[in-house]
Amino acid sequence: MTWSTLDIALVQEAATLDPAENRARLEPLTPTGADLVVFPEVFARDFGKAGSDVREYAEPLDGPFATEVGRVAAQRGTTIVAGMFERTDDLPFNTLVVRGAVEASYRKIHLYDSFGYRESEALTGGAPTPVVVDIGGVPIGLMTCYDLRFPELARALVDAGAELIVVPAAWVAGQRKVDHWRTLLRARAIENTVYVAAAAQPAPRYCGHSMVVDPLGDVLVEAGDGAETVSATIGRERLDEARALNPSLANRRL
Repeated sequence: MTWSTLDIALVQEAATLDPAENRARLEPLTPTGADLVVFPEVFARDFGKAGSDVREYAEPLDGPFATEVGRVAAQRGTTIVAGMFERTDDLPFNTLVVRGAVEASYRKIHLYDSFGYRESEALTGGAPTPVVVDIGGVPIGLMTCYDLRFPELARALVDAGAELIVVPAAWVAGQRKVDHWRTLLRARAIENTVYVAAAAQPAPRYCGHSMVVDPLGDVLVEAGDGAETVSATIGRERLDEARALNPSLANRRL
């Protein structure tokens, strides 16, 4: 079906090292009135110190965290996207769970082996398959944090029909990092003429600056670096206008 508008809330909150505490925070942090609520990457339990073994905190997709995400989504009448460590027989996946109008999951493809970190030492990368889900008629592509630095994934999501890309993240703070974050989010929106909605963990460890970007690169809402929740409404009419003005997808020759 053709969609008209979608109300999005981005929950910029820090995950603690206590999974029970994070689960308990899902309900009070989930606002009412939003069609889609996005929590950050690994909200079920933060990474901990660089190189930490997180297998103890990994859960199945029907475990306590995903179950609580589903319960809160049903209670609020919304769809929630939130990050967790997914249990495997070996190293866990860094997984987004989607619960509410649709039930789905996405396993982070590109692990953060960059800027002095080695995420692949603690986690397993997901299969390089784009994941697009339908929420309220809106085709939504999923990616996680470091995936943002790979434009081919965003383009693959758009080729699979995505008109909104959702990016939960724990974007580590550091020199140039906020500038990279803002630039890449806007670039993914502009080059693909899609909406981008990114929910990040806040400072001091991470960068914050959760935001919603429209298909022409205009920032509809942006958080600061502290804990907060920001909201925006996106519209199909704006997307159609952007693609008529900048038909780059239709003009591709490669």
